[in-house]
Order: sequence, then structure tokens, then C-alpha cells
Amino acid sequence: MTALAEDVGVLWERLGAVEALVRAAVARRLAADPGLADPHRGLYLSDEMVVDLLQAGPAEPGGAEVPPVVGGPLGRLAESFGLSAVDVAFLLIALAPELDARFERFYGYLNDDVTRRCPTVGLALDLHGLSTVGPARFRFAASAPLVAGGLLEVRDPERPFLSREVRVPDRVVAHLLGADPALDESDVDGVVAERGAAVYLRGDDQVAGPRVVGELTGSPNPLELVPDLVREARLRGATLVVGPVDDLPAPVLRALLAQEEHVPLVLHGTRPWDPACAPTTPLTITAAPSDGQRWTRALAGTGVAAADLSAYQLSTGRTRAAVSVARRMAAREGRAVTAADVRAGVRSQDGAGLERLARRVFPTVGWADLVVPEHTRHQLVQLADRARHRETVLGRWRMRPGGGRGRGVLALFAGESGTGKTMAAEVVAGELGMDLYVVDLSTVVDKYVGETEKNLERIFTEAAGVNGVLLFDEADAIFGKRAAVRDAHDRYANMESAYLLQRMESFDGIAVLTTNLRANLDEAFTRRLDVIAAFPVPDAAHRLLLWDTCLGTELPRSEDLDLAWCADRFELSGGAIRACAVSAAYLAAAGGRAVCMADLVAAVRAEYLKLGRLIRESEFAQR
Repeated sequence: MTALAEDVGVLWERLGAVEALVRAAVARRLAADPGLADPHRGLYLSDEMVVDLLQAGPAEPGGAEVPPVVGGPLGRLAESFGLSAVDVAFLLIALAPELDARFERFYGYLNDDVTRRCPTVGLALDLHGLSTVGPARFRFAASAPLVAGGLLEVRDPERPFLSREVRVPDRVVAHLLGADPALDESDVDGVVAERGAAVYLRGDDQVAGPRVVGELTGSPNPLELVPDLVREARLRGATLVVGPVDDLPAPVLRALLAQEEHVPLVLHGTRPWDPACAPTTPLTITAAPSDGQRWTRALAGTGVAAADLSAYQLSTGRTRAAVSVARRMAAREGRAVTAADVRAGVRSQDGAGLERLARRVFPTVGWADLVVPEHTRHQLVQLADRARHRETVLGRWRMRPGGGRGRGVLALFAGESGTGKTMAAEVVAGELGMDLYVVDLSTVVDKYVGETEKNLERIFTEAAGVNGVLLFDEADAIFGKRAAVRDAHDRYANMESAYLLQRMESFDGIAVLTTNLRANLDEAFTRRLDVIAAFPVPDAAHRLLLWDTCLGTELPRSEDLDLAWCADRFELSGGAIRACAVSAAYLAAAGGRAVCMADLVAAVRAEYLKLGRLIRESEFAQR
């Protein structure tokens, strides 16, 4: 026999004892009540019935011996909720109609009202021969374990206390019959809650062992849900985990902490605990699992290595959600989960708020598309490596500096316009499996004092919820050198720069600054940068590579193309060469032919005019 069958058998056995009490009560009623034969019984009181009631007088104090509860579902319930043997006896009386419909009629008969088919407080006392004025009466009070624990509902508050009906909630009935949903078994190392010692877990949402998760922030009246959550945790013998609590009102927190003696309680959020919100202050734990631990647990059974995703920083909940998306993507196509699936899952967890403040770019270029000097490429690889191995170096090896420095990676790309700075940022983002967010300076810089800082704070706050590369193009506009204070404008400009210095240090993401003139940046910013990559104007050899790369492999080329001549003759940046290649392609498409040398020369001439450069005919004369 299974444990569930044994538990149900114990309930039926105890139900038989309740039936014996009911049979005895019915026998007493048959022997003492002269009005049983009246077909209109219950609708009125005859003179004889009133006389009998007067002669009977009040019930004498007394009571039958109630057997103790040993083992089974009732025994576990009694232990968890602190129930006495009398409490369990009353609970069984209220439980009987939920398990055997005959008891509805029994109780209607004993209540002298066929419309009232639940036991009343008075009937429960009477079945066990207990006095209506004795201590057993107060086992139905609001503060008593049965009612306070949510195991018994006392209804009809407008009626006298003894005639109020009692009923067992459906959830308690289901629990006693073994119908409990599966528990969440996730954990965090070293975080264990005990009764009487509530824990506030800052920065994560996990707790060791079985748990009941309470999400109260979306409820219109979260205070009403607290008793149900506490009852569920006590029914299971589980830890109650509630969060995030950052926006929960103080009355809800007080109600939760008032239950710490009854249930292991863990609250979690992102803000520091405010001791003024409740008279009890929980034990605050700020330790959280590392990114590698989160990924290892979430990826269990997928075959994907956690090391492949080391660049991503996600909370435990969002890590699970990303892997869940990856599993569904793979299942839909009937294949195993890949690292690319998980990366797509990570992108699905990125908040949409940053897209309102920055332009989102989905990387479409790679290392093969980027033509830069070898030393610049080495710096870009180093930037990607820093982003990947932050957990190892700053976390496991504890190389993180003090002073509130974040875990972010900051880089500067310096070079003239068109030398490939923005493309390089896109390549790095693609290498890391992230999107690029280009900050629009028009949404940042404001002429009013303090507004620029507020705009930047919104960007950094939104970026904290996104796994992407943040690009500040033309960064010297907001990260420029501080000046000597000569008037109020200088003072406020310096305050703005000082704020940016502090905010960049505490940033945990990946940010790239680009500038045409490195000398324009404040030295304090430069000192805080992790990688500085120089993008020089390309020489003839790099220009040749750029011409070939920008024309691509799909564009039909005429035999008269002389890319080496173009590279040697025209000193253009990579951006200008790309613009020329596109213009030449349009000329070829309009003529319905392959791109020829005349198209390239005409495109370069147009680019010179656009750039305001002097056109020398000798420079454009071909051999």
C-alpha cells in the first residue's frame, strides 16, 4: 500500500469515529425530543417545545475524553500548526461533509434546519459533550490555531457564536487527500531559513530546500494573500519565499514578519532593507551565486557548457527563463539545445526600456569584415576577452578593486571619422553574442542644469537590465575635459563630468566610447578605461583590403577594375571607401552592367565633393 493510500485510510478511520459521535447525538435527540413527528418541524416552535427547552436548562459543563492524534496526515498537520487533540477533533467534524455527503443530512438534522448542512460551533461542542462556556469554545476564536492558521473558516459573523457554521477550506481538504502541486527545489549555497529567524536575501531570489514562492507585487491587495501563502508553506513544511519586496507596502512586510515564528521565511529584493518598515529586522544576506554557478545549474541536462555563456550577467530567475526559451526553441525543431539557442534566450530577457533611449543594432558583421591594423585588432580581442572572463578574474580570483568599482568593461575607440570605430563595436558585440545599443546624444544632452545627468542615469539604469554593448558615439560631447571655474556654467559643467566619472565606475555592463580626438577626453576618464584602441587612417595596403571587402563577393566586377590604383591614389577612410563602393554599385545597377573603373572614379569624385575636398584632375587621371 502506498503512503497516500495509508493516509487516506487513516482519514476514513477517524471519519468513522465522527460518525459514531453523530449516531450517539441522533439517539439522544430521538429519545428526548417530542416534536420529531411534526412535519413542519424547523419552521416554528410549539408551546410544548418551548416548555421542554425551559425545563432542560443550560447544558452542564463536562466533556468526553478526546483521543490524541498519532501519525498520518492529521498528525503532521497537528505538529505543523500546533493543534491540540480537541482542535483535530473539531477539524474532523468540519471535514466530514467534504468526504462523505451523508454528513450534510446528518448535520441538517442535528441543526434542526435542513438548509444548514455544515456543522456549527455549538454542534461541534455538543458532539463531544463539551460545555458551550468552557475553554473548548475558544478553540474557534480568531486567534486560535485552527482559525488563525487558515485550517477552519467560521462563517456567518452576524449570527450568535454557537450557531455560526464552520467549514474546512478546499485547499486544506486537498492537502489532507494528498493533492499538492510540485515544489520548487532550486537553491543558493549557504542560504537556509529557519522558524523565528527570517532572512532577507538581497540581489537574488533563491533559497535552499523546498519552497513556496509568493509573488505579491502584482496583486491589487497583497495583504489579503499573506494568510494563504503562510498556510500553504505550513501545510507543506516548506520555506516561504516572497519577492521581490522592493515595492511592497510596509503593512505587508509587517504581516509577513509576524509569521516568522510559524514558517521559515525568506524575503528577497534588490534594495537595502529599511529597518523602519517593520518592528522586526530580518537577517540580511547579500551573497549570491556566481554567474558560472547560475549557468551551470540552469543548463543541467542541455549539454551546453556554462563557459560558452560567461559574458552574460543575469539574475537566477532570468537565467532560468533564458534557458527555458532555448529549450522550447530546440524542442520545436526536434533537436538538442545549442549555445546559440541560449544566446537567443538571453536576448529575449533584455528589457525594452533601453531601446527608447538608444538605437538597437543587431550585429551582422564579423572579424572578416573589419579591416584595421593588427595592434587595433589585438585590442578588440582583449576587450572581448575581458567581457568573457570577468567572472573568473573579478569574482573567483578576487581581482576586483575597492572604492565601489563595478564589474563593467569600459573601452575607448579613438580615431578620425570613418576609420571603423562603430563597426568595431558591432563586431565585438557580435563576438559576445550581444546586441549593440548606440546612445543618441540628442536624448542625453540638455541645456537645463541637472537634466543631462538624469538622462544618463536613465540610460545606465536601463542598461543594467540588458546584456548588450553600450556605445557612446562622439563621447567627447559629454565626457570632455573639465575646465577652470570662471562662472556658473563652468561649475555645472564640471559637476556633470564628476557625476559621469562616478557613474561609469559603478557601471556593471560593457560600454564603448568613441571620439575623433582622444586629447579632448578628460584624463580622469582615460584612467578608468580598461581598453584603449586606436583607429588610424588606413594606409595604402589597408585601403586595398577595404576596397575589396566593401565591394563584396556578390557584386559583379568588370575586368578593368584596378583596386590597387584606387587604394594608392585616393587617401580615403574606411567609411568613405564603403560609401564609394555603394555609390558605384548603384551606378552599375542603373546601367545594367558590372561595376567598372569609371563607376569607381565617378563615385570617388562625388565623395570628394561631399567631403569638401579639392579635386585635382591629375589625381583622377587613370593610367
